[in-house]
Amino acid sequence: MCETKSRRELPLINAASGCDCCSPAAPDDSLTRAGDAEYAVEGLTCGHCVESVKKAVMALEGVTAASIELNPGGHSRLVISGSLTSAAVRDAVVSAGYSLASSR
Repeated sequence: MCETKSRRELPLINAASGCDCCSPAAPDDSLTRAGDAEYAVEGLTCGHCVESVKKAVMALEGVTAASIELNPGGHSRLVISGSLTSAAVRDAVVSAGYSLASSR
């Protein structure tokens, strides 16, 4: 009777990454971080964008790993392992043509 002929798969997004109003506060530029640090990146729309940012971040001294959860049209989540400053991360992201999300 009520049969659906087509089915559309919707992508899942990480609930922990939150929306813009719930994103983490901007990191303190004066601190050197050890371990994992998370950043919200604006403007990424595809895998090429992700690879551009990842390449720029991996070139930083002290970075041991970097991963990005793409959220086209929103804030993508950048996770970096290693010791580095937030200013260095921001500069690397900007050099790749993107920006870190501002906190509210």
